[in-house]
Formats: sequence, structure tokens, C-alpha cells
Amino acid sequence: MMEKSYESGRTIMCFDFMVFTLRLIHIFAVNKQLGPKIIIVRKMMKDVFFFLFFLGVWLIAYGVATEGLLHPNDTRLGWIFRRVFYRPYLQIFGQLELDKMDAGKLANETCSDDPDVILSGLHPPCVNIFANWLVIFLLVVFLLVANILLLNLLIAMFSYTFSKVQGNSDIYWKFQRYNLIVEYHNRPALAPPFIIISHIHTFIKRKIRKVQSQKIRHFMLELKEPLDSRMLTWEAVQKENYLVNIAKQKRDSDTERLRRTSQKVDTALKQLAEIKEHDRRLKALEIEVEYCAKALSWIVEALQDSGTVKSDKPPPAHR
Repeated sequence: MMEKSYESGRTIMCFDFMVFTLRLIHIFAVNKQLGPKIIIVRKMMKDVFFFLFFLGVWLIAYGVATEGLLHPNDTRLGWIFRRVFYRPYLQIFGQLELDKMDAGKLANETCSDDPDVILSGLHPPCVNIFANWLVIFLLVVFLLVANILLLNLLIAMFSYTFSKVQGNSDIYWKFQRYNLIVEYHNRPALAPPFIIISHIHTFIKRKIRKVQSQKIRHFMLELKEPLDSRMLTWEAVQKENYLVNIAKQKRDSDTERLRRTSQKVDTALKQLAEIKEHDRRLKALEIEVEYCAKALSWIVEALQDSGTVKSDKPPPAHR
């Protein structure tokens, strides 16, 4: 609103508009399809921060080393930070600038090694070509680690996060919808800049008139004893219903059916094996019984033959 601070206010306004626009994404959490995707994006942002930590270590190590090898005479702090952080970051995305690093592709331009001339901006600093081969080697190693190793690690982290959230998307969406409803329920009705009227009205109502809020009753955080017991009973019933449904789905699934069928087949095979074993034993017993019967018949015949022979002999004479 003032001429001296117009540019600063305009800069803050632009940044505030960007934040306000991105904040509108939070409204789509109500949608059943877009809500889980917002959670996935938020969790992926955490993965990006971990990735930036590893990337920052390699970026600082490579940027400081190449800056010290290429421009040992440059004392401009802004340009040093730009070449240490900004140039390696762009090299990850393919902007290599080999004409400013490779001795075989250096541009024929007027340069200087005098720090005063460099600070004045008359001539850019000359590139040191003493250990230029080491700079190219460091570039190859940095791109190999950053583009292949770290980026693939980030993609793997994204895939794990996506599969983890997508598998429980309905649960995540319900919790997120509840949190969004509670958040907007507790907020004033008017939008900025008229929200100041709501804040003044709330201050007068709560601090001066001492009127308690009625919104607390809609989403009660602390329940009394009867309501608390009813809530515990309801949660127990819902838990049992959930476990019953899970068990039913597990029984009805194809994998469970195959498992039960395989168990039945294994049981039938065991029973068949037992039946074969009993049959073998019965056959062995029949063979033994038959052998015993033959032996008994042979003994009986032998006894009969011996009795017949004794009966044919004459009785002894009496003296």
C-alpha cells in the first residue's frame, strides 16, 4: 500500500497466492478417489526430504571439489555458492555445461586470474586446466551416483509408499475426511479478509460474555460414563463384525478354497494309505491262518495214522 514497500508487498503477495492455491488441494480430501492420492503425495514429500539429505551430501562434496579445481582464483561469494550448489543440481537434469569444464571444449573468451579484475566484473575468471581430467572423472562419478543410484532409490521409495497407501486407501480416506470435517467445522464461516469480523465476534462471545461454544458438543473428545460405556460396547461389536467379515472373506477366497481342498486331499490320501496298510495286514493274517490250518490238519492226520497203526498190533500175552 506504500510506494517504498510496493515491490516487497508484491513479492509477498505472489508467494501468498501460490501457497493459497496449493492449499486448495486440501479440499479434495473429501473425494474418495482423490483423497488417498493426496495422502500419497504428502507421504512422498517425506521421502523426497530423505532423498535430498543423501543428495545434498554428494552435491556438496562434488560441488566444492569441482569449484576448487576449476576456479581457484575466484573470490566472489555469490558465484561460488551458485557453482557449488546450483550447477551440480542442474547437471542431474542434463545441463552439463561441458564448454566451461572440459579443457578440450573451453571457449576462447577473455578471462583473468586477477581477483580485482574478477570482482570488478570486467572479465570472468579463467578456468584452471591443471587437473581438468579429475574434474571430468568427478562429473562421471557424480552423475552415476545421482542419476542412477539415488534416483532409482527415490523411485523405489515412491513405489513402496504408493502400494502401502493404496492397499488401505479406504481407511486413509475415512480418517482424512473426518479430520477435514472437524477442521472446517471449528473454523469461522467468513473468508479472508472478512474473517476479522468472525474473530472479533468470537472474542466478545468467549472472553467478555463468557458464552461456551456449542460446537464442542458436536465432536466430543471427552465422554461421560454412560456414553463412554456405550462407545466401548459399540467398538467391541464393530470389531467382532469386522473380524467375522474378514474371516468370511478369507474362507470364500480362492486361495482359501484351494488350501481347504488340498487339506481334504491330503486327509483322503492318508486314509487311503491307512486302508492299504490294514488290507496288507489282513492278507498277512489270512496267509498265517491258512498256514496254521494246514499245519493243524497235518497234525490231525499224523495222529490218526499213528492211532491206526497201534490198533493193528496184537495184544501182549498174559503169563
